[in-house]
Amino acid sequence: MNAVLTAREMSLADRAAIEELRTGETRLMELAGRETVRMIAGRFKSGRSLDGLSALIVCGKGNNGGDGFVVTRHLLNRGAKVDVLLAWPEEELAGVNLEGLHILKAYRRYNEGLRIFTGIDEARTSVGATEYQVVVDAIFGTGLRIDADDPKLREPAKSAVELINFVNDHSEAVTVAVDLPSGLDATSGRASEPCVKADMTVTMAFLKTGFFQNAGPSHCGEIQTAEISIPEFLVEPTSCLLVDETFAAESYLLRDPSSAKHLNGKVLLVTGSTDGGGSMLGAALLAARAAVKTGAGYVCASLPDGHASVMHSFAPEVVVIGRDMVSIIEKAKWADAIVIGCGIGRSEEAQELVETLLCTPEIVGKKLVLDADALYAIAERNLFDRVTGLEDAVLTPHAGECSRLSGLSVEDIMVSPIDTARMLAEEWNANLLLKGTPTFVASPSGMVLISDSGTEALASAGTGDVLSGMIGALAAKGLDTHEAAAAAAWLHGRAGDLASNVSSLVSSVDVLQAIPQAVLELFESEE
Repeated sequence: MNAVLTAREMSLADRAAIEELRTGETRLMELAGRETVRMIAGRFKSGRSLDGLSALIVCGKGNNGGDGFVVTRHLLNRGAKVDVLLAWPEEELAGVNLEGLHILKAYRRYNEGLRIFTGIDEARTSVGATEYQVVVDAIFGTGLRIDADDPKLREPAKSAVELINFVNDHSEAVTVAVDLPSGLDATSGRASEPCVKADMTVTMAFLKTGFFQNAGPSHCGEIQTAEISIPEFLVEPTSCLLVDETFAAESYLLRDPSSAKHLNGKVLLVTGSTDGGGSMLGAALLAARAAVKTGAGYVCASLPDGHASVMHSFAPEVVVIGRDMVSIIEKAKWADAIVIGCGIGRSEEAQELVETLLCTPEIVGKKLVLDADALYAIAERNLFDRVTGLEDAVLTPHAGECSRLSGLSVEDIMVSPIDTARMLAEEWNANLLLKGTPTFVASPSGMVLISDSGTEALASAGTGDVLSGMIGALAAKGLDTHEAAAAAAWLHGRAGDLASNVSSLVSSVDVLQAIPQAVLELFESEE
């Protein structure tokens, strides 16, 4: 998994590279610019030559602008034609940034493909008359902080950002942000007014938490990480990691050739309900079938009386027991993981059942997945005040359910989802999977795992039930619930992508059926 850093953590790593490893600013800037050009070339599927490429580089007065000067030089070296726009007066540049500009001025004696504009007003006419294939945003780096109460950019940054976005909106040019889109807060993901909307972000050394919060996902475009010789051992132990395919593959435990069903994960699901002529048995069916499809060796479902035939017609592998506590406790002792809540209902009887389950030692001592109506019961009955021993449980709310559980507003949760998930996991002493795009999985220790594999394909009724069954299976197979939740979230998102070429047509059953393909991909990629 890749570390995801705040602006402060990145600043400390950058400083450590300079002070402890003696990696000078000029060297870091050179690597940043060269890697950005390499990724631009990859975007255009070219080799070393970029002959005929026309680029506009918009540079600030700090180190991000210095990176832009290096980008310019390497683009010229590959045959591109480049216009450089200095958003601030030259006299405000200093140190390695001013040195970078002087190198470019020397280049003009040998390269007619370079134009340097000293100010936005000077550049407007020429920029408007030029057809660019690439626009590089090198205005601000990770040092910019966005105040939620005053997000407006000041001049000349405002006009520079507006120019980049204008070219992007009115041409086929690809906008490439160096490190992060200018106007985006690297830590919080808050966006200034205006903020660059990039097609690709080439971030230096490590991912940033702002990429995954607030405006980050909609402004960064495709994210590429540039290796600029800031090794991971310089980073303070980070509390945020991005789940990737490698983690998902390592987390999926294959069956031993000599093993039996009871050694490959036993899952108990207390799910589904029928009440007053209505039915939520579909949630139980989806969760149970997902546990089977994710590789659990033995799956048992506690259903309302008289509904075993419904389960057997949809998932004949699943054993069905009744809803009485004697049967449930007996199977709870047997189970490796227990899923509670999917479609269990919100009646007083259902809430009482959830309370009883979570106050039963044979159940609360197991790996638990608490979803949907179980979360409703916890909130309504204030069960956090009475239930202990949830260290290896995972709660799986979306923002609305999290609001009900915590008393926080949905807006407050979504403004700072990483910190909120971390705080609530610590407060409740349980793992918390905060559903969304991306999904955040926090542990009581403060570690947050981010899964960004999901898309709008998962915005369909029942997909949450599928996720719960998947988590239950992975936990039963041997993972703790924190890792199981993160790996299942990644696989769940990938299954959604594979379910259909048209995301708006994906249903929860489609996601369910795509789980084996998502798992198969993990091991094909390792070959």
